[in-house]
Amino acid sequence: MCPTMRLNVDMKSNSNPPAMRIGEVAEHFGLATHVLRHWEAVGLLEPARIGGDRRRYGPDDLYRIAVILRAKEAGFGLDDIREMTAAREPAERRVILRRLENDLRRRIAQAEASLELIRCALDCDHDDFTSCAHFQAMVTERIGREARPHVPV
Repeated sequence: MCPTMRLNVDMKSNSNPPAMRIGEVAEHFGLATHVLRHWEAVGLLEPARIGGDRRRYGPDDLYRIAVILRAKEAGFGLDDIREMTAAREPAERRVILRRLENDLRRRIAQAEASLELIRCALDCDHDDFTSCAHFQAMVTERIGREARPHVPV
């Protein structure tokens, strides 16, 4: 059985007192502070404020940032991430997650095909791997069935 992850979709960090300043959080995650401000502007983060405008990030905010980073590492855009984290109903979230899963599986398949093409070029005995019939067949497959193999001039 797959481990479950509970995502707190409430934007405020109410359970623990906010502790970290924006610069500390940015340094912790290897981000620029403007990235955290942008994520806040687009509705992905809502850190607590003290003294009027100074942001303070608590454990829930750090968890949310880690979710955002993991989703970005998987290739999802901020709109996808916002949609995923904003969904309140479990059924709605499952539909969104299924769509994102399918998109990720498609991109993984494309990346694997690209990796196979690179491996083919690396393993090729030809001086110019683009003249290799196997390499040309792989490229032609990507172009489509009507295309003919490239013949170097």
